[in-house]
Amino acid sequence: MDIVKGYEEEFNQLVDIYEKNTKDDSLRNPAVATIIISGNKVVGLNSVKGMKINSKVRNDGLVMVDVEIEDNTVIPIPVHLCTGFLEKTGEQILKFNYNIGANVRVKFKSHCILTKVEKLHHYMESDMYIGKNSHVVYEDEHFHDERGGVFVETITKMKVDENAYFASKFYETKTRVGRINVVMDIELMKNAKVNLESKIYGKEDDIIDIKEVMRLNGENSSGVATSTVFATDATKAHVINEAYGNAPYARGHIECNEIVKGSDVSVSTIPVLKVNNEKAELTHEASVGRIKQDQLETLMSKGLTEDEAAEFIVNGLLS
Repeated sequence: MDIVKGYEEEFNQLVDIYEKNTKDDSLRNPAVATIIISGNKVVGLNSVKGMKINSKVRNDGLVMVDVEIEDNTVIPIPVHLCTGFLEKTGEQILKFNYNIGANVRVKFKSHCILTKVEKLHHYMESDMYIGKNSHVVYEDEHFHDERGGVFVETITKMKVDENAYFASKFYETKTRVGRINVVMDIELMKNAKVNLESKIYGKEDDIIDIKEVMRLNGENSSGVATSTVFATDATKAHVINEAYGNAPYARGHIECNEIVKGSDVSVSTIPVLKVNNEKAELTHEASVGRIKQDQLETLMSKGLTEDEAAEFIVNGLLS
């Protein structure tokens, strides 16, 4: 691990918080490809064979990171991305560019550690190209301050080339959300496949916006987008899932589940399906409502209170 000179203290503070929240010590492992950002500074960087990582910080504070993985590269240990903010207030703006070659296998584990802030705007924009026949998994988990002063925006644009596979898992379930806006727009080429999953737990007056778009441009391309939101108290949640069947035998499925608990909750879900080729097929399934009474009663009969039973069911859905 290359700890940037002069930033050793910030590196250690951020890694300590990461390890406390995740029980994972991978960020200190020299065999693990790692990118660690604190505020508007890259404080730690480590690459592995077949992978190149370059970073720079503009004068306006924008952090830019370029990740390139060579053709035919297999990275057996997940690549770790850790972004954090150690000040009480501020703004963090990040720009990631991923160029993933052909026949690559890689998994990214991203963690956003924002547990020490009172008010923060965190904005991350990512562009990703996945080469032919590659297999890429991206897991993104967030930990926010419990006072609700964090506003997170993540904007991802992606192209998945022929015969490639991409899976995304976005989780914000262990701490308060604050305000979050997640946008993912994916173009799929011939025989490409994607599986998108997002799970978010809203509390108090959290605001949740999710928009996922699958553009099935290649013959026999396919995609599934699944969103699960548990909204409590005065949470506001708005989910939009879009799928466009633009090629023969393209298949897409959208599923959105929103569970509510609280008289001041406001939630909505909007599926958008558009078929531009007569041989494409798109489907959707959506549900909005409270936890099923029979499930609550079964658990309450075993000695749990109603709140404990509800928490048990929700934890099962969001795990």
